[in-house]
Amino acid sequence: MKRYIVTGGAGFIGSALCHLLLSDQETEVVAIDRMTYAANPATLKALEAHGRFRHVEADVCDAQAMRDAVKAAAPDAIFHLAAETHVDRSIDGPAYFISTNLVGTYAMLEAAREYWSGLAPGRQTAFRFVHVSTDEVFGSLGPDGMFTETSRYDPSSPYSASKAGADHLARAWQRTYGLPVVVSNCSNNYGPRQFPEKLIPLMILNGLEGKRLPVYGDGANVRDWLHVNDHAQALRLMAQEGVPGEVYCVGGGAERTNLQIVRELCRVLDERRPEGAPHEALIEFVEDRPAHDFRYAIDPAKIDRELGWKPAHDFEQGLAATVDWYLNNEDWWRSIREERYQGQRLGQAR
Repeated sequence: MKRYIVTGGAGFIGSALCHLLLSDQETEVVAIDRMTYAANPATLKALEAHGRFRHVEADVCDAQAMRDAVKAAAPDAIFHLAAETHVDRSIDGPAYFISTNLVGTYAMLEAAREYWSGLAPGRQTAFRFVHVSTDEVFGSLGPDGMFTETSRYDPSSPYSASKAGADHLARAWQRTYGLPVVVSNCSNNYGPRQFPEKLIPLMILNGLEGKRLPVYGDGANVRDWLHVNDHAQALRLMAQEGVPGEVYCVGGGAERTNLQIVRELCRVLDERRPEGAPHEALIEFVEDRPAHDFRYAIDPAKIDRELGWKPAHDFEQGLAATVDWYLNNEDWWRSIREERYQGQRLGQAR
């Protein structure tokens, strides 16, 4: 039986990874998640249906709790995804990002190092600590070029700066202590079970409710989109075959401007909910976000060449399927909209 820890396992990417890992009947998964505003109990309920799953409700910044959790789980690999992730919230409240993303990563690395140091040689060699990061640590691209594993770090927001620092900690623990760390830097994820402060679910739910669809600036900012299930496949491969000390960039090869994304979502909503058409009439251009990076794009050639990973999802089909998921799973998101987040503007730095 393979055993894994997934920090942030009740979140968007973490839950997709848990579902993938649990699809193997010879796997047990422990999710460590503090259940912040972005975690949904309904997500945990779906994971518990698999069996072979356990949730530890704890803060990754609690060093003793992390040591205890790792010791009890006795994992073959740790996937570290727990993080504060929303750029706009980092502008309004950077302290949470510094704490969770830096102090929490340090606590997890130390818990993993203590556990790994006591393993038998064969298990030590096979163990992996997969540290999951973002392309935002590299800053902004112009109209040409792509990020690679050797791109210079140049973060623009408190969020990306905190993730950059966490990346450096993870690499230092590999170089100094020999902990078998693998780092990934991914592009923007989309898919089911994403908290609706992010662009795609926000536009879907606002469109369904007839609310304005706010687009920053002129909507020309470009992102490279990656289906969350493709990302989960890449992370599992890194734990199985990734080389300690290596970095792997994971991108979906689907560059779109924000305005293109919103218009495509409107087109799908027009088909699925014609009574609200034309949804494009709801688009509203609003004041841009401070330090808004112009373009991100990932070159995934290394992970393709060395681990044999390629994205499996066609973007347009995946986007339409994402709309369908939110249409068919109102019980997952309705309480969020009513109790925690109604789609209001964040990150105005005022």
